[in-house]
Amino acid sequence: MKHLRYYAVAAVVFFLDQLTKKIIDANVPLKETISVIGDFFLITHVLNDGAAFSMLPGARTLFIVITIFVVIGIIWYTERNRRTGRPLLLTAFGLVLGGALGNFVDRVLYGHVIDFLQFNFGSYTFPIFNVADVGITTGVALILLDAVLDIRREQRKAHSASEGDGEGHSHDFASGQKADEPAR
Repeated sequence: MKHLRYYAVAAVVFFLDQLTKKIIDANVPLKETISVIGDFFLITHVLNDGAAFSMLPGARTLFIVITIFVVIGIIWYTERNRRTGRPLLLTAFGLVLGGALGNFVDRVLYGHVIDFLQFNFGSYTFPIFNVADVGITTGVALILLDAVLDIRREQRKAHSASEGDGEGHSHDFASGQKADEPAR
């Protein structure tokens, strides 16, 4: 039952993504821009038939097929590791799952997704994106973080194991015994 929280994370991302897209579609005309924070943060209603951040436009079928495999893989991994899996990694997969499903539904139903979050950094405009993209990107970042933490855990474990095999123990040369051995 505990593993359902990871699906709840996916459901929240999916729901927020679909809700925000419906709000934008109903209230902001296509290609219209609304300033939120000056020229830095804008709401701009655009249609995207590509991947996250408008990459690979026009590859709808490819994205649908890839998303099906990603969703199956995430569900399989979550079910297989629900008792032994690491919470950070499973939460990350929940974020990716929710975002992937949010954009998947739009691609299947409409042939595109609605993007609307626009950030400008001086003269550079970051590709416009949506809540599903935020879920996917955050999830991937957490997967990478979990991988780094796992490497560190393995290094600590290897270091601890090497100390246990006689390396790293202090030695009392006067008595000829290791400091942690009982006296003879």
